[in-house]
Amino acid sequence: MSSEPVVGVLAMQGAVREHVAMLAEAGARAKPVRRAAELSEVDGLVLPGGESTTMSRLLESFELLEPLRARIADGMPAFGSCAGMILLARQTLDGRPDQQQLGGLDVVIRRNAFGRQVDSFEADLDFAEVDGGPVHAVFIRAPWVEKAGDGVEVLATVSGVPGGEDGTARIVAVRQGAVLATAFHPELTPDVRVHRLFVDLVRQAA
Repeated sequence: MSSEPVVGVLAMQGAVREHVAMLAEAGARAKPVRRAAELSEVDGLVLPGGESTTMSRLLESFELLEPLRARIADGMPAFGSCAGMILLARQTLDGRPDQQQLGGLDVVIRRNAFGRQVDSFEADLDFAEVDGGPVHAVFIRAPWVEKAGDGVEVLATVSGVPGGEDGTARIVAVRQGAVLATAFHPELTPDVRVHRLFVDLVRQAA
């Protein structure tokens, strides 16, 4: 692989253009992905925010669900933000019974854990594997990680926020091998460091 890996952005919902722009700034050649043929051309994939149950239905409609599961199981790097994090989990709490999971992360996720749209908030996070100070994070109807398996590295937590007023530190960023996920939206700030971390993972996986 060249030093400029090809990273796809699942283009069904969410801030696709923003992710494409951040990936380009982070040193990748970014392209939207809607079809299995397009998926086969990328070295890694970003799953943006949106509505996770709708996204799982769209993956089935576009015949991408099984090819995407297979590529992730085969070691393709993936990065999910918000709804993308939910899709990458092995189990989702408070989801629809027919919601599909992609796997890749040995975590249990709680949907809309911090509350409704009105409960959206921002916070500065200490983020492992990211240098240069706190990461400013935007949470919109965000999930949190209820339980993480032994092979999952916790990268960031947040406490004292809507849904977590009891002071419990809630897990909001994780990594398992080449799979990265955040409960927040790094594409909605000018800080490219989380995307740069993912692009580095894609390079390493080559």
